[in-house]
Amino acid sequence: MRARLSFVFVVCGCFFTFLAVGQENKKIPPTQAGQHVGETATVCGTVASEHFASTSKGQPTFINLDEPYPRQIFTILIWGSDRAAFGQIPKRLCITGTISSYRGIPEIIARKPSQIRPD
Repeated sequence: MRARLSFVFVVCGCFFTFLAVGQENKKIPPTQAGQHVGETATVCGTVASEHFASTSKGQPTFINLDEPYPRQIFTILIWGSDRAAFGQIPKRLCITGTISSYRGIPEIIARKPSQIRPD
């Protein structure tokens, strides 16, 4: 009985691990990112605008996918303290991270270059 119960726990654990990994690798377009706030996902799109706010607090860089500012639908935020680690940003890209929302616009904060890759 104990072996059978252990087997059930192992199978359930593998199943839920598989589900969790699948959620992290979910590829979604920028238009659907707002439906996934709080989730870890991969958002893929085309860079529509990019702005380095050098005089703003934290010196953020805003990269908007598919629609430019001020009609942006999804933003990648790179803080000035992390900016030097990032090289050239590809025109079409995917970013992986936790989707949050700032003033109603979904965003992912990119802290390391490995989060961004060409699509």
